[in-house]
This record gives sequence, C-alpha cells and structure tokens, in this order.
Amino acid sequence: MFVLSNFLQATASVLQLVLTLYMWIVIARALISWVNPDPYNPIVRFLYTATEPLLYRVRRILPFAAGGIDFSPLIVLFAIYFLQGFLVQSLRDLAFSMR
Repeated sequence: MFVLSNFLQATASVLQLVLTLYMWIVIARALISWVNPDPYNPIVRFLYTATEPLLYRVRRILPFAAGGIDFSPLIVLFAIYFLQGFLVQSLRDLAFSMR
C-alpha cells in the first residue's frame, strides 16, 4: 500500500505545482490586459493561447462584465484556489491515511 500512497502524494504535489503555475499565468494575463501589449510578442501570444480557452468558457457560461471589467480571470483564480484546497488536500489526506 505504501507504493499507492507515494503515488497519490506525488500526484498531489504535481497537481499543486501545475495549478500554481497556471494561477501565475492567469495573473500575468490579467495584468498585461491593463496595458496595450504588442500582440506579436511571443510572451503575450503564449499568455493568450494558454489562458484564452478556459477564460472563454467562463465568459460564455457567466456573460457579465460590469463597466467593461472582465471577471473571468477572478473566477478562474477562485476555481484554482478551490482545487488546491479541496482536490490536492484530499489526495494528500488519502495518501497519508493509506500508510
């Protein structure tokens, strides 16, 4: 059982890392949207291609923008925090209970 426990612990750690990295990418996308970035810059293109599929789905489900402010990055950040607190922690607790 310790092998499965270690696998779940490693999965939780990798998921935590991926969610944290994506959180920072969403934050960078939101910050860069406040200025007029060069759309041909490779960093700007990466930020848009990495975040737009998810942000578009959130905008389509919850189509509200108060005064031109897009709240979809905020909703995605809340979802990431929820996944970190619920899913990652549940995987870790399950891994520790199997030892």
